[in-house]
Amino acid sequence: MGKIVVFGATGFTGRLTVAALVRRGIRPIIAGRSRSKLRALADREGGLTTRVADVEDPASLRRLLARGDVLITTVGPFSRLGEPVVAAAIEAGAHYLDSTGEPAFIRRVFQDHDGPARARGVTLLTAFGYDYVPGNLAAAIALEEVGERAERVDVGYFVFGEGGFAMSEGTAASSALAMLEPGVVFQGGVLREQFGGRRLRRFPVGPRRRPAISVPGSEHIALPRSYPWLREVNVYIGWFGAASYVMAPLSRVQAALFRIPQVKRLAAARLQQTSDGRGPGVAAREASGSHIVAQALAGREVLSTVQLVGANAYDYTAELLAWGAESLSRGACARVGALGPVEAFGLPALLDGSERAGLRVAL
Repeated sequence: MGKIVVFGATGFTGRLTVAALVRRGIRPIIAGRSRSKLRALADREGGLTTRVADVEDPASLRRLLARGDVLITTVGPFSRLGEPVVAAAIEAGAHYLDSTGEPAFIRRVFQDHDGPARARGVTLLTAFGYDYVPGNLAAAIALEEVGERAERVDVGYFVFGEGGFAMSEGTAASSALAMLEPGVVFQGGVLREQFGGRRLRRFPVGPRRRPAISVPGSEHIALPRSYPWLREVNVYIGWFGAASYVMAPLSRVQAALFRIPQVKRLAAARLQQTSDGRGPGVAAREASGSHIVAQALAGREVLSTVQLVGANAYDYTAELLAWGAESLSRGACARVGALGPVEAFGLPALLDGSERAGLRVAL
């Protein structure tokens, strides 16, 4: 069994993930740029092994890993910092998980790194957290209920509680940079390039219907691979409440502007920043939770609705990354290449892992 390495361990999601691994009895190697921050985290978690590594020094990444290891990376923005890390994992023959929610980076992992990963016998699990495992899971459950009668599946992500969705600094930076690049959506049986926010839909959430805007999630790529009869996959984010109604038309303006190279370069320059690892505290996370809705449809007829409820997005991501890394380290996934979460583990195991991470099917 190889070692588990957490790169970006001293960032907000990294610290939560390290703590989740330690609670499972796993002693990960923790890696990042700052020796002093790594040492402080290692001491706090009972004495972990540390390694200094930086995306600007690819050799330092390669020294972290050996064949059969499992790498968790939480270092973002992934569109700017992610490529050297996934490349190092593939070169070393190490399995890979990341916490990204950036559609353009997800697209590149599936399109550019799948072949090399297969050749090296490596499993790649991108966006293996709140973005976008719950939607893949809820959609798969809905599709399993109705089978090939469903030609379309829609997924909506929502939050509840007083805290709403309080972002870490890293998430805010990644979200802002992700606006500059289109992802892909699955429509008419094919993948099409598209920016987020182009469409709006309302979902049943508790006693009322709540609005959400479209995003290019990993579901667009992953679900048709497991359910090849699908013709359309739609993913929506419902964190913004009534503001969703104005965000959809504004996104069309954004998409047009960011296709102008000069505008895109200026925006990217303004958004380049490094997070200092701050994020919502325990009380804020405990005050909010997640609600994911998936509906399988034939035309406009809703055939099945599945809802997942439970943990705050950050706590869920950390616990799920820990579960996924432990599962890969003990050989629970026999497939290689860039995989969706259902492809990698199968629906029963993924449901069990998600429940352990804090999201359950609402009855």
